[in-house]
Amino acid sequence: MTYSEAFKRQVVLELERGKFTSICEANRAYGIKGSETISQWIRKYGHKDLLPKRVRIETLKERDELKDARKRIRELEAALADAHIDCCLEESYFRIACERLGYDPLDFKKKNAITLSDARKKQKDEKWK
Repeated sequence: MTYSEAFKRQVVLELERGKFTSICEANRAYGIKGSETISQWIRKYGHKDLLPKRVRIETLKERDELKDARKRIRELEAALADAHIDCCLEESYFRIACERLGYDPLDFKKKNAITLSDARKKQKDEKWK
């Protein structure tokens, strides 16, 4: 169904003035079927304050858990960034070493059947000895 601009503005104005206590009540009063129709008019005419507000109620424990989770995410993102930098540096050192020795890095890896992850594992194992 198509509604005139004047009708749309009238419904929004009536909601603003308190004739209806909710959008659903205005829907019923005018027989408007679409559940989002009046909400769209409200947004269109700049009266978003008439839209229902969503309130989230949470316990202190939930709030603290969320705060801790966000902190942990920041820490993990920083650790990932550090690991990425370390990986880039190791790859660069490997390429420089191969260049100075006259090897192609891919050929060197194939011939020696190692990957950087294998090299890192060996390095870590040596640290623990």
